[in-house]
Amino acid sequence: MGLLLKIFIPLLGVALAFYLYSAPMNFSEEMLRGKRVIVTGASSGIGEQMAYHLARMEAHLLLTARSEGKLQKVVEQCLRLGAASASYVSGSMEDTAFAEVVVKEAENTWGGLDMLILNHIGHSYFTYFNGDVEHVRKLLETNFLSYVAMTVSALPMLKESEGSIVVVSSMAGKTGIPFAAPYSATKFALDGFFGSLRSEFFLEKVNVSITLCILGYINTESAVQAISHVIQDTPAPKEDCALQIIQGAALRQRELHYPPRLVDTLLLLRALAPDFLDSLIRSSYNVENISR
Repeated sequence: MGLLLKIFIPLLGVALAFYLYSAPMNFSEEMLRGKRVIVTGASSGIGEQMAYHLARMEAHLLLTARSEGKLQKVVEQCLRLGAASASYVSGSMEDTAFAEVVVKEAENTWGGLDMLILNHIGHSYFTYFNGDVEHVRKLLETNFLSYVAMTVSALPMLKESEGSIVVVSSMAGKTGIPFAAPYSATKFALDGFFGSLRSEFFLEKVNVSITLCILGYINTESAVQAISHVIQDTPAPKEDCALQIIQGAALRQRELHYPPRLVDTLLLLRALAPDFLDSLIRSSYNVENISR
């Protein structure tokens, strides 16, 4: 995030040792072998890479996204990589009824479910908020309400298998960032809903884990296209990000931060010096490249 952040990262290292959600060093690919996994947003980006990692670990996969043609190619590659099985359902999560269709397909195919990975997002813009309330509503349908609908549909199977829910979110869901107000709102909603649900699971003694993934700037095509002209930082690799998410989910982590050092630093700054964090973020943007 620029020179200031490079200075602060080493200074905060000791404090971060008490803050990190670091994964125990006991992950094994055997944890995923034969597991029944739904991955949404699986036709490209992080979702596609998660599908490939899971395939190498010999999981059963049900993939979903909008593009049927891309999904077909991803499924074919998953089978080549060693997936125990791989299939897809194409459709748009703008209609929350489709979320239920996906889960029903898993139930009909496998009779159960071990892991639900919620990764899809709707299209949004990276610019000043223009007052378009309808856009916010549609984005909430895709980025938030469909996550809730899929979770509700999948929960009976996940309770039976004592499985896992993986929610892919963003730093924009932890601190408000400029030029992404609708997107940020949907990510904050995920944190609130799934945080509350996690606490309810604990009180009800429901053994279903929820891993919230807080991601920074990742080199997916959509992210690079949207913000590379504004942010000069080098994006983190989507392949490693996808692997870290899977490992964190298998280890039933509460939160997964990636890239870990950067995200942990930003979250600590949010807790200790939120105004400074806001100014740091603003200073890292080439605002002159943002059009109204």
